Amino acid sequence: MQTSKIPATIVTGFLGSGKTTLLRHILQNAGGLRIAVIVNEFGELGIDGEILRGCGIGCDEEGNEIEGSVYELANGCMCCTVQEEFFPVMKKLAEMRERIDAVLIETSGLALPKPLVQAFQWPEIANVFTVDSVVTVVDGPAAASGQFAEDPEAVDAQRRADPNLDHESPLHELFEDQLSAADLVVLNKTDLMDDAARAQVEALIRGEVPPEVKIVTATEGRLPLALLLGQGRAAEASIDQRASHHDHEEDHNHDDFDSHVIELPPVDRDRLLAALARLVAQQTIYRVKGFAAIPGKPMRLLLQGVGQRFDHHFDRRWHAGEAQRTRLVFIGADLDAQALHAGLAGVAA
Repeated sequence: MQTSKIPATIVTGFLGSGKTTLLRHILQNAGGLRIAVIVNEFGELGIDGEILRGCGIGCDEEGNEIEGSVYELANGCMCCTVQEEFFPVMKKLAEMRERIDAVLIETSGLALPKPLVQAFQWPEIANVFTVDSVVTVVDGPAAASGQFAEDPEAVDAQRRADPNLDHESPLHELFEDQLSAADLVVLNKTDLMDDAARAQVEALIRGEVPPEVKIVTATEGRLPLALLLGQGRAAEASIDQRASHHDHEEDHNHDDFDSHVIELPPVDRDRLLAALARLVAQQTIYRVKGFAAIPGKPMRLLLQGVGQRFDHHFDRRWHAGEAQRTRLVFIGADLDAQALHAGLAGVAA
């Protein structure tokens, strides 16, 4: 019988920082560790869970999903729904404790990590689990630009739209709060930075975290698992002493952010990418993510966009009997759903 607590690693970080890539790296190099994954996505469609399953994580040899292997909380950010959704999931994992060596939790890019760590103080969770560490992933090039997201215009538009803000946008405060909870900071995408930019961002991060918090650099989250797991920080014991911008708020909501899901039939890839670029230029869209069906292609096209940059690749074959369709989630501020649909009207193949 297992007597020690199960370690949980919380991976947080801003939109597009590379959290899912880091999770994928951990899972693909787990070396037999039995890891339960909780994926938390802001919005109606949990694309990140799709990405994890698309890699064959949580699937049997035939590619069929194993029930209960990926826990996905899709109704808003984890800090908002922590009492309604997080507790039942952790309770279910506690019942499976004999089959679990570790838990990985990916927060939404809009989530505040502190309330989630504090949830591990609840007796029912504290008896079984401990927060091994909070790993904050930082998008190096975006942080070097001073915006923390890749679309400065969208960030500035949000800052101007909020009469309560003076010099800092909510994104800047959120960035600081994610760092304030960190036990380890992963400065990601360093292959896209020169030495001066890397030193600049490291200095920025160092100004926000205590001396004992390590900052490590990475490309695509590729780091030794011994560095990422097994830190033994028991972060729930010290989280109350860590200051954040939201300590005195009555609630932690993200009303500044909207999400909207659009489903389409198979699409023309080039027309879709061109239409998405136009929409990002027209609206305050922080992130686009999803997958598309391309006629004549047996595989699904995975799409992820931050600012004006869109990454796409074919991630897996369509399963037999699976509906070949396109599903996209837009995350932004004051989204005009009608204009989003109109902007995609001509992309069908």
